[in-house]
Amino acid sequence: MTGQEGAAKRSWLRIPHTLVLMVIMMAIALVLTWILPAGSFEMQPNEAGRMMVVPGTYEVVEDAQTLAPWHLLSVVPRAMASASDVIFFVFLIGGVLGVVRLTGAIDAAIGGMLQHFRDRLALLIFAAMFVFGTFSATFGMAAEYIAFVGILVALCAALRLDSMTAVGMMVVGYGVGYGISFMNPFTVMVAQDIAELQPLSGWWYRLAIALPIFAIGFHHVYSYARKVQADPSKSLMAGLPATVAPPAEDYPKMNWQRRLVLLSLGATIVGLVLGVMLQGWWLTELAAIFLALAVAAIIFGRLRLDDAAESFITGAAQLTATALLVGFARSISLILEDGLVLHTIVNALATPLEQVRAEFSAVGMFLLQSLLNLFVPSGSGQAFATMPIMAPIGDLVGVSRQVTVLAFQFGDGFSNMIVPTNAVLMGILGLAGIPYDRWLRFVFPLMIKLTIAGALALMLAVWIGYT
Repeated sequence: MTGQEGAAKRSWLRIPHTLVLMVIMMAIALVLTWILPAGSFEMQPNEAGRMMVVPGTYEVVEDAQTLAPWHLLSVVPRAMASASDVIFFVFLIGGVLGVVRLTGAIDAAIGGMLQHFRDRLALLIFAAMFVFGTFSATFGMAAEYIAFVGILVALCAALRLDSMTAVGMMVVGYGVGYGISFMNPFTVMVAQDIAELQPLSGWWYRLAIALPIFAIGFHHVYSYARKVQADPSKSLMAGLPATVAPPAEDYPKMNWQRRLVLLSLGATIVGLVLGVMLQGWWLTELAAIFLALAVAAIIFGRLRLDDAAESFITGAAQLTATALLVGFARSISLILEDGLVLHTIVNALATPLEQVRAEFSAVGMFLLQSLLNLFVPSGSGQAFATMPIMAPIGDLVGVSRQVTVLAFQFGDGFSNMIVPTNAVLMGILGLAGIPYDRWLRFVFPLMIKLTIAGALALMLAVWIGYT
């Protein structure tokens, strides 16, 4: 086989762009409305006034309207309007983070921490993973970490470690952070909103399991780092050229202005949590408090207003893809709802899950969400595409909606570390010079450990009646 033939063959195997996959899924959803029988469950409010599926009430609807092919076009603007609160929240968050990043506070905090712990391997790995995990768990940060690849690789090289260790600290930190987050606005809060749960409800259980699951990720990275430091020939990067990286000192220095910005960031997190828990805040109020953070960053960081405005627009623009994917993902569920086949699918998926105990049904949801993340790697997009189906399934099989959201979190967050459709992951690997097959050898054993841990956490959640 010639090189051109091999490249052509690989091009046929290449997974399309996420937006293309979304459109394909929309087309499949439309075809399903033509093939599947229309039907619905009876819905009734629970004690909290939320509409829930009544098990055993599914009936076929005989006179359902047939959707025309051009419904694919008209549903997109409707879906954008339906998900407008989340879409504009995503834009505002991106803009605010752009302003905060302009101050250099986040870069200085991470860079300074790495420099401080560079001679203490265990503390370095723990601190790096903790910081990346915390920012991912609270603000849903991921793509922003690409800027730190060079710093981490250079630091690890100084410690006789390979770039796999550097990327492991970053990617495992953010993947675990997404999976165990108690307040990620792009995953937890979106999924809870779709599942009609109180924002941030059930946070205590997610915090309780955060430490042991984080410990699994830390142990995996640290064990590999010690092995490589003791014997460089055991590195998974052996035989590959070393990646050229900038010096470790190439990051902003901490000063009192950046400390004030970080204090404002901490106050924002505290205010967000208290507002949601005590005052019932939701996206409008949360967007307002983030905008207040941007104002504080401008003042404390002594930013020129024009520079802040440019950074706000740039930060918002960087999340345009995420915002669009949210809208297109919402289109999928809208098509299924318009064609009255959403409940038909729920009934079909719930039937096999009803044959097993509730705790095993929860694990099945986890595994299904992990698989779906290969095709919908956007956390918020996956929530819009799957939670309208998963939440009613949970009602039918005896799995609380809180456990259903947790299964979504695990499936989306953990698999972010391995799915090749994750643009952030592939970008980080590319900058660090790590072939995907080498990364797979590093992360696959961890995925097995996290899958087992996640399954046990879900089973325990069902047993204790987590709601």
